[in-house]
Amino acid sequence: MAGLFNCSLEEAPAVLVKAMHDNHGLAPLDVERFWEDQQKAIKDPFGRDIPQVPLGIRMSWECVFDELGVEEDYWRYLHDPDWALMLNKMYNDKAEKIVGRRLLSEKRPDPLLQYPPVKGLHDVFGAVNEWHSGSWWLKQVAHNKDELKAVLDRVEEMNIREFILPPNWEEEKARLMALGVKPKLYRGQRGPVTFATSIYGVENLIFLILDNPDLAARFRDAILRAMLEIARVLDEEAGYTPETAPHGFQFNDDNCYLLTPEMYEFFAYPILEAIFNRYCPLPGDRRAQHSDSAMAHIMPLLGRLGINWVNFGPTISVSEIREHCPKAVIHGQLAPFTFSRNEEEKIVAEFIRDFRQAKEKRGLVFSTAGSINNGSRLTGMRLIMSAIQHFGRYDD
Repeated sequence: MAGLFNCSLEEAPAVLVKAMHDNHGLAPLDVERFWEDQQKAIKDPFGRDIPQVPLGIRMSWECVFDELGVEEDYWRYLHDPDWALMLNKMYNDKAEKIVGRRLLSEKRPDPLLQYPPVKGLHDVFGAVNEWHSGSWWLKQVAHNKDELKAVLDRVEEMNIREFILPPNWEEEKARLMALGVKPKLYRGQRGPVTFATSIYGVENLIFLILDNPDLAARFRDAILRAMLEIARVLDEEAGYTPETAPHGFQFNDDNCYLLTPEMYEFFAYPILEAIFNRYCPLPGDRRAQHSDSAMAHIMPLLGRLGINWVNFGPTISVSEIREHCPKAVIHGQLAPFTFSRNEEEKIVAEFIRDFRQAKEKRGLVFSTAGSINNGSRLTGMRLIMSAIQHFGRYDD
């Protein structure tokens, strides 16, 4: 369909954006055909018969504010379900007109079908989740080696099951299991470097690994043991055995870039390896990592771990990821701020760049290389859909 514009791929960004503005700000798009082709493409991004690059961008609740002209208030959105639902419906009304789909949930959670909160890994290590700057942040627990040793002493002696399950757990579990509602499993975690720097501090962790590897190894092993125990307990509470438990695990480790390859291999690699071996033992199991940072230097190690689902930072290219993770579905590599700043020609140019690098081996799901931020517009999503339809087809 590139011939529709009779231009080269180098000229495509300017040509497509001009066509967009000539059409009242809506990029030219056969909406229904796009979603039909998307349904085929997303089933297997490596498929040799898929018509186009699949789209991974489905926007996010954080985008409602700028799109609707509402003042940002993340706290209210997260804690006022009536207000959030109203915004989602208004956003979806607009989305349906622009991209042909309602993108955000309009379902109100039923409190009677919710399990009481279970404590997480950060609770095990004594970290407090604090809200500031529009997000949740873990408050540092230990500031020196003696404080870290005290934390590890406590974690190593802890009965994880008794600690993480709330007092009314058995009663609520019996009620909800009778309704067919199982408790959620533990299949995702803030990655080991990000978690450890939250608990102990960035500089502290780096110097600890360099100057006191024995204590660093103890810290590493305590994280791993706690993770495995949390997962085991919650599997059992949901009625699974090691043989029947669902497979797959995802780490979100933005701070992994802080360690050298040698330091990463010493501290983080053993945790990922053990978790993947336990919960992702089969070739098709999802071994996932999100890290929107400049962590190209540890890519060879992630390749050795058999990572097969990635969402990495915008400084890493599709070609570079493919070199080290040949079986990974690549969710990227559109720079998040290119999208949220509505840099229209750059949006198209970055898609064409990534398509060219992925076309031979495939496996690209075009997404932001990181989070989707407020400011990202529905017209920008439609522009990407148009770029895919006109310049990102495999069957041309």
